[in-house]
Amino acid sequence: MFNTLQRHSRLPLQRLLLGILFSTLISTLAYRRRSLSRSGIAGAIITGTITFGLGGWAWGLSLIFFFISSSLLSHFRASVKAQTAADKFSKGTQRDIAQVAANGGIATLLALGYGLTSSRPFQNLFQAGYTGALATATADTWATELGTLSPQAPRLITNGQLVDPGTSGGITPLGTAAAALGALAPSLVFWLLQQSLKVAGETPTIAPLYLSLLALIGGLTGSFTDSLLGATFQAMYYCPSCQKETERSIHKCGTRTQPLRGLPWLNNDVVNFIATLCGAFTTMGLHVLTTRSIKKHA
Repeated sequence: MFNTLQRHSRLPLQRLLLGILFSTLISTLAYRRRSLSRSGIAGAIITGTITFGLGGWAWGLSLIFFFISSSLLSHFRASVKAQTAADKFSKGTQRDIAQVAANGGIATLLALGYGLTSSRPFQNLFQAGYTGALATATADTWATELGTLSPQAPRLITNGQLVDPGTSGGITPLGTAAAALGALAPSLVFWLLQQSLKVAGETPTIAPLYLSLLALIGGLTGSFTDSLLGATFQAMYYCPSCQKETERSIHKCGTRTQPLRGLPWLNNDVVNFIATLCGAFTTMGLHVLTTRSIKKHA
């Protein structure tokens, strides 16, 4: 049966239909497990369909790896993280369409670009950018979900000041290690999928070690950009009743919070979108520079 699916996936239209089918199935299951909201289902179907249909199996399945691994970590020791999430985070574990777009929008656009061009250099460029965007999203999510559980108090990335767990811009050794693993994992999964699937048009065109190195650098760059923006320009609020800093305009206690710092429009979703864009641009830029250097010395 799988061989049949591989053979059909060579046809873009049929692959798009399969993308719709798999995205709908996975999104529905995620909704039942409270990992997606209703609007998140729509966002996930659009993202998954484009990525599967125009990128290919390795692209779509690596996106699923990000989503499943992130969802599992979101539910890992959820009761321990619940207080921090309620105090600090603007949204819960159910991702809505804005969160889906913030984390997967850039990767989806790069998959779209890959599918619409027949130029091998541009396909390689889009592939590098895709792994960088996905590496950033994974690194940031893993760092948040595991860093919140760190036994060591987080410190602001800007000045090293001790802050409460879950504070935007706060980093810990555990969270940083999780970010590094998260940045590396998607590119390895992507390459392994290409090697195992051997689907026409999906044969590896970028050396796996090189691609993984690009993704690691891009993912960490994007993740640290997220932390830097969180510590400086992201909109943050203060609850006068609980005397706590939060991303919420209405705190868990029901009190309307007061603006504390940052730009009003720069919420966590916008920060995530900028971070994945930064991760993609980093890997694409490094790929262009490396390719030019190789040609120059050839």
